[in-house]
Amino acid sequence: MQRGTRYGALLGPLLAGGAPPDLVERAARGLGLPERGRYAVVVLGTPVPEAAVAEGPDGDGARWWWCGAGDGAVAVVLLGAAGPAGAVARLAEHGAGPGGMSPVVGSPGQLGSARRLADTALLTCAPGSREVVRLDERLPTALLVSGPELSSRLLAEVFGPLLALAPAERAVLVGTLEVWLECEGSVGRAAVRLRCHRNTVFNRLRRLERLTARSLSRPRELVDLVLALDVLRLSSAPP
Repeated sequence: MQRGTRYGALLGPLLAGGAPPDLVERAARGLGLPERGRYAVVVLGTPVPEAAVAEGPDGDGARWWWCGAGDGAVAVVLLGAAGPAGAVARLAEHGAGPGGMSPVVGSPGQLGSARRLADTALLTCAPGSREVVRLDERLPTALLVSGPELSSRLLAEVFGPLLALAPAERAVLVGTLEVWLECEGSVGRAAVRLRCHRNTVFNRLRRLERLTARSLSRPRELVDLVLALDVLRLSSAPP
């Protein structure tokens, strides 16, 4: 990534944030970044695949500037017609990930804050995942990873009795909850996905409610369960 090394010296002040306006202007000019545009920052948790380092604009007009960052990589992307979704799709096409993408910002001077938000988005990727996620689609989970002490407390408070079960038993209940949520609360569809009788799904969910002292039919208590599930998903330990 000789190109990335050259870009790194110029991207550094922009991505670090807090640089004087004249330094930001010089760095942006050296990189060929327009003063105004639709920018996003991408942070990868692994080195960028060589195929993803484009020499020219993408098909939709997006342009990329990459630099290395330890075992990962960071990119500034001037978004094209397909917007953030197009940039994420391109990274997935080349096997990049895990990664986090910031919200859209309007100028090179905002890339420092965008970098920090992209770092937060990356933290919402589950261990072992290859996904590239947008912060705007992970805001509740981003709140959790931004407060690890509170996240641990939430997990213990909501899932404490569940975590005391044998791993296999716990995995069945957690897996059923995940599938039920993915099926938008449909027990019938969850039963089809899990290849079991709908009464089995009902019984597992009722047991989970008893263990957590929270009802899936009460919105506020369902939020507790969903957030605790996110914390468990992001932990390095299996469910």
